[in-house]
Amino acid sequence: MRVLLTGGGTAGHINPLLAIADTVKWNVPNAEIAFVGVKGGREEDLVPREGYPLYYVDSVGYSRPILSPKNIRAAWLTLTSPYSKKTCSILKEFRPDIVIGTGGYVCQPIISAAARMGIPCALHESNALPGRAVKLLQSKVDRVWINFEQSREHLKKKTEILTVGNPLRADYRAVNKQEARKKLGIPDDRFFILCFGGSVGAEAVNAAMLSVMQRVCARHPDVLLLHATGKQKYQDMAERVKALGLQNLDNCTVKEYIYDMPQQMAAADLVISRAGAMTLSELAQLKKPCVLIPSPHVTDNHQYVNAKVLTDAGAALLVEEENLPAGALEDAVLELYRNRSALVQMEERIATFAGADANQKIWNDILTLIK
Repeated sequence: MRVLLTGGGTAGHINPLLAIADTVKWNVPNAEIAFVGVKGGREEDLVPREGYPLYYVDSVGYSRPILSPKNIRAAWLTLTSPYSKKTCSILKEFRPDIVIGTGGYVCQPIISAAARMGIPCALHESNALPGRAVKLLQSKVDRVWINFEQSREHLKKKTEILTVGNPLRADYRAVNKQEARKKLGIPDDRFFILCFGGSVGAEAVNAAMLSVMQRVCARHPDVLLLHATGKQKYQDMAERVKALGLQNLDNCTVKEYIYDMPQQMAAADLVISRAGAMTLSELAQLKKPCVLIPSPHVTDNHQYVNAKVLTDAGAALLVEEENLPAGALEDAVLELYRNRSALVQMEERIATFAGADANQKIWNDILTLIK
């Protein structure tokens, strides 16, 4: 079996592909698996770490304002990259039995080219509101896998849609809190807060975490904080920590990126994060109380829609980015730090959002599509 996986730019597109790759390898150990991404995306780091070959295509995402040189190039590549020698040679060289994408501008060239060549293709959409690429490609692929049932309302080819949930890597299903804390050396009497603003970082979240360090960590020694800034924003964050005299807080750790996320998330008492669909599925699987800060910079504000589903069910607290400067995040953290019964209630409610075995459903459908 030869499986080609495409998606990238951010970890939110890459991690479900890695979960699918794990599932294929589990069922067919000698399967050939490769990835397709773009230069400069997180896939350049994350995919080689897992030992998979990585091909590159030419593609860029759209941005605001609409009339910009970047968007002109994005539109040109949308039209031409699926027919380019670089894209077509990947398919001719690898000869996949199936091509699977997770949306985003990265997957558009190779999915379009593969569908044109008659190769079975599938897309996975993790968000409640499907992205631009999934909407563009839905008529070309053989199947669209969705996480939220609400996504059907925004897709036209309803007969080709299968609700599967979000595929998760085995680490998120096999680890528990006690084992994770023991492995990481976190004492039972420490209140462990994990925070991250996405794989590329978020300036607003980083700024808010400086206030959390001042108002929460500095005043409560039993709190233990780990915050991931994103690679591009780490140096700036480190300088700001030093300027505020926070570098000597022994209960705060700031990193570029968290590579052992399943362990750290499992160990946490509270998670602060954006509201990407994959992150929400991981939080639900591990039953983690959370404060969600939806990114306002994504298409159709889909992270807010994702977060609202959980917060309406009492499974999370929602803090909008515009309220961060006023101290809304610190207030939310202190509220949950002081009210442990609320944490237990959130654990129970978010657990109801943990889907059935999406990995197995996807595997079964892969076999159907290949046949």
